[in-house]
Amino acid sequence: MSASRSETARALGPGADLLAALLDGMDAALCAFDADGVVTHWNREAERILGWSAEEAVGRSGFAGWAVRSADADDVHRRLMAVMDAPGRQVHEFALLRKDGGRVLVRTQSAGVRGADGGPAGVYCAFSEVHAQIDLERSIALSEALFDDASWGVVLVDVDLRPTVVNAHAARALGASRTSLLGRPLGELVVQGVEELEGALHHVLAEGAPRALVELWVTLRTPEGERRRCWRSGFLRLASPLAEEPVPLGIGWLFQDVTDAKLAEQEADRLRFRTSQLHRAGNAAAECEDPLEAAAVHLDFALAGFADHALVDLAEGDRLVRAAASPAGAPGPMARPAGAGIPVRYGAGHPALQAVDRIGSVRASASASTGASTEAWAAERQWPREAAHALCTVLRSRGRTLGVLTFLRSGNRPAFERPDAVYAESVAARVAAAVDLAGAARE
Repeated sequence: MSASRSETARALGPGADLLAALLDGMDAALCAFDADGVVTHWNREAERILGWSAEEAVGRSGFAGWAVRSADADDVHRRLMAVMDAPGRQVHEFALLRKDGGRVLVRTQSAGVRGADGGPAGVYCAFSEVHAQIDLERSIALSEALFDDASWGVVLVDVDLRPTVVNAHAARALGASRTSLLGRPLGELVVQGVEELEGALHHVLAEGAPRALVELWVTLRTPEGERRRCWRSGFLRLASPLAEEPVPLGIGWLFQDVTDAKLAEQEADRLRFRTSQLHRAGNAAAECEDPLEAAAVHLDFALAGFADHALVDLAEGDRLVRAAASPAGAPGPMARPAGAGIPVRYGAGHPALQAVDRIGSVRASASASTGASTEAWAAERQWPREAAHALCTVLRSRGRTLGVLTFLRSGNRPAFERPDAVYAESVAARVAAAVDLAGAARE
């Protein structure tokens, strides 16, 4: 009833062994029919899906009586053989019968086969179970959706850590076009934080994806300048499904920009800490008999996490006299410095004098000066040499200017910003009240 595989191989000539190996190695089920509808080829995947071996399938006339119900046989045969005279491929779905009697829904792609004379010679048909095909289509659809315009950045990175595919969201986040990013080292895009990013990618290649999301702070180089961003990132190690052993193809990197949320979270934490410090300082200062000691307590609490040094210069006539300072070079409590009571030699335009004139706060940084080094900038303003950022705010009480409070930061810390000035003014109000009370007690 059917020809054996060996008989079919002999009929096909010297290339039969190679053809049989190729057919059996395919991931898709494949069968072929001659012009009369007789099965001529049947590979191992077709045997796996339907249970019929090549010896049982080859030589049969169509699927009638064995691989399809009798009621469906004519329709299936007609639709399969119709493609022999039609151009291109046709896709159909059939319910076929397994050898054990069960039914399986398959999706077929069939096309005509031409003979040496160009005439119709048969039909080949590739088929797979519908659910497997749908799974494949879902995977393809997911990939296309991710790389079209997903709401998070998606980047495929090869084993050399160079982008190979970038979606639209990631391109916007990186500040470049999708094509211009391909193949470029990450160091060309990321000014700061590239070591942490590449370290995470190397870890994924070597050890696999981390269990939790990773938050990476990076500084990007864009046409508009440098931007500091926080990316909440997830990583996937990609391996070839065709290799016997996992072969790394690269890394899938998915990320979201959470900069605004992280900055808001940091600001909320900072505000809670500063509010707590003001509360604790108030309680501690209330136990001090000497108002000037209470002022020093306020400054000791204010310095924590805020600045490296603090200076208090009190107004005596039209001069400013150093009244208290934190020790330079090492952390310590506020104290009355040696030589206290001697007017400080602030030059014209000094930030402390500007604060007195404006009756407000003045911020300054060495980076904003021209030409001078940080040490020279600090020495010119009579500040410790490590000072690189300053915030001067006026001491006011009962409508009078009592002096100036100066906070200083070293160069390894960020410059003072407007929220810092608000906090400094809150501290200055408490210090000014204590200084005013000390003056009233002396009078």
